[in-house]
Amino acid sequence: MNLRDLHYLTALADHKHFGRAAEASFVSQPTLSTQIRKLEDELGVTLVERTPRKVLLTEVGRQIVARAREVLNEVEQIKRIAHRDRDPEAGSLRLGIFPTLGPYLLPHVLGTIRDRFPRLELLLVEEKTAELVQRLREGKLDAAILALPVHDDTLHAEFLFEEPFLLAAPDAHPLAGRKLLKMADLEDEHLLLLEDGHCLRDQALEVCRMSGAGERQGFRATSLETLRQMVAANVGVTLLPVLAVQPPIAHTGNVHLTPFRGHAPSRRIAMFWRKSSAIHGFLLQLAEVFKQLPPTLLDPATLPAPPIEKPTRRRYVGGRNHAKD
Repeated sequence: MNLRDLHYLTALADHKHFGRAAEASFVSQPTLSTQIRKLEDELGVTLVERTPRKVLLTEVGRQIVARAREVLNEVEQIKRIAHRDRDPEAGSLRLGIFPTLGPYLLPHVLGTIRDRFPRLELLLVEEKTAELVQRLREGKLDAAILALPVHDDTLHAEFLFEEPFLLAAPDAHPLAGRKLLKMADLEDEHLLLLEDGHCLRDQALEVCRMSGAGERQGFRATSLETLRQMVAANVGVTLLPVLAVQPPIAHTGNVHLTPFRGHAPSRRIAMFWRKSSAIHGFLLQLAEVFKQLPPTLLDPATLPAPPIEKPTRRRYVGGRNHAKD
C-alpha cells in the first residue's frame, strides 16, 4: 500500500468511473484499474462494485476511502508545515465562500489581501454551505467563510463581522415609504426567499418566525440577483444583506431599501478551518484582513441615495397591500 494507490482510490470514489478517475490522476485507465485490484488483493476485501456504467463503493470501501482521505490530508499538512516554515505567506490557499456573500464581500478585500500577502495565490471556491463544510472536513479546502452557526467540533471558528439585512420592496409598496422599520412591520407579509440549501434562506425564515411574516409560496429563487429582479418586477418583498446593495453593485430601479431600527435582523460571518490545520497562525492573519472592513460598508445608514428618476405611476401587485394609481 502506498500514497499513490490511496490517491487512485479517492479519485475513483469522487468520479465513480475508472476512465474519469484515471484522467484526473494523469494515468491510463488500465494502470489505475490494476492498482485498485492490487490494493484489494493486499487488503483481502472488495473495495468497489464494477458495473457497466459506473463504479459503486462497497460498505468496506466507503470506510477505507474515508480513512484514506484522512491519511492524504495529513500528508498534505506535513508538506504545508514544511512549506509555511520556509515562507509563511507564500504558496496557494484554497478558500471557500458561499454565493450570497462572495460577489459582494470579495471586491472590498481582495486588493488588501494582494497588498498584505503579495506572494499568496488565493484559490476561491464558491459553493453552498453544506458542500463547503464537507470539503473542509475532507481537506479539499484550507478555510471557508460561512455564516454562523456551523455545528462541527473539528472546525475552528474566527468571527469576522455582523451584516445587517434591509427590506427590499417595490417603490409603491406601503412599507417603502418608511424611513425605518420594526420587525413587527413585517407581520402578515409574505417574503420572496431563496431555494433550499442557501444559508440566507434559513436566516430569512428565522426573521419570518420572529416577525410573524411568511414565505411567498410558489416561488424560490436561485440567487440574490433573482430576488432583486423579482422585487423590481412588483412580485413581492424580500430581505437583502447590506453588502449586496453597496457599490460597486448598481442600484436597481423600483427597488426601495429600508433599514430596521435598533438591532436589525442580521447574519454573523466567520472564517472556519480545521483545528488541526498546519497553517492556523497564517489563517488568523488572513482573518484579520476580513475583520478590517470599513464600518460604513456594514452600516445601512450610509447607503448611497438612489439616482433620481422621473416619477412614474406604479401599482404594487405582489401581496395583500395595493397602492392606488
